[in-house]
Amino acid sequence: MMHSAKRRDIVLVVDDSPETLSLLTDALEEAGITVLVAVEGANALALVEQITPDVILMDAMMPGMDGFETCRRLKTLKALSHVPVIFMTGLAETEHIVKGLDAGGVDYVTKPVVPGEIIARMRVHLANARQTQSAQVALDAAGRFLMSASLDGRVLWSTPQATRLIGGLFTALPGEGYMLPPAVLDWLTRVHAAPGTPSDSVAVADAAAGRSLKLTYVGQIGQQEVLLRVMDEARGKDEEVLRKALNVTQREAEVLVWIARGKPNRDIAEILGLSPRTVNKHLEQIYAKLGVENRAAAAAMAVRALAA
Repeated sequence: MMHSAKRRDIVLVVDDSPETLSLLTDALEEAGITVLVAVEGANALALVEQITPDVILMDAMMPGMDGFETCRRLKTLKALSHVPVIFMTGLAETEHIVKGLDAGGVDYVTKPVVPGEIIARMRVHLANARQTQSAQVALDAAGRFLMSASLDGRVLWSTPQATRLIGGLFTALPGEGYMLPPAVLDWLTRVHAAPGTPSDSVAVADAAAGRSLKLTYVGQIGQQEVLLRVMDEARGKDEEVLRKALNVTQREAEVLVWIARGKPNRDIAEILGLSPRTVNKHLEQIYAKLGVENRAAAAAMAVRALAA
């Protein structure tokens, strides 16, 4: 029986020092790691267009574009948002360590580098990054209305359902991504500093669409990253009305809201992040609970309950 070979981790080393590059390349390759090399920031930016590394080792001080600016530019690329960047610097001053972390780095080591130490740190950060990505994929698959944001207001990622809600309200950044509105950022700063002291939710009005979104603070998921839940307030209120009036579950109420609005099953499945088959199963339960035989009768009951 043939077994597929285990995929080798890919490390991008960005450094202008031939000695450091030689030392790290030999040690990393001996550890079974594929090494990519860039001798300046511009080379690194060009290289990642062709292949996405699993981790990046970044020299802080390079001629031209330094490591901090290179890291900032790399982190604007969606494919690299969760790739750990470990800074290498001969400068032990706190200001440079902080500067590296602020630029998007997750760790730092001082030169002269010790390959064994770097490899050990890489393994930890690789495991953490993969765990984060797995959690994000699971949330996307579950169809949750969730997003994460940095404490400076950048939306780092959002599930497809949340993206549809925030797209018209948040400021789009160059490339891909969004920025929280100033009022939301002020609220996030307060609630993160003392969860539960101010309201754990904030409303964002969309006057053009005649609706309002509610953002709820869920918790901290990284040193500078928080998890937020997004909800269309009008829809949330409708779901609560139907849940209480018709004695259905929360998910059944969500399906009923869209049935009442005339959406077909395929659209409801996409909106709620479900399969069409799952929507059909919920409809079967709804018909049984309401004592009706078809979606038209269920929609009529839902409309009457919402109008009451």
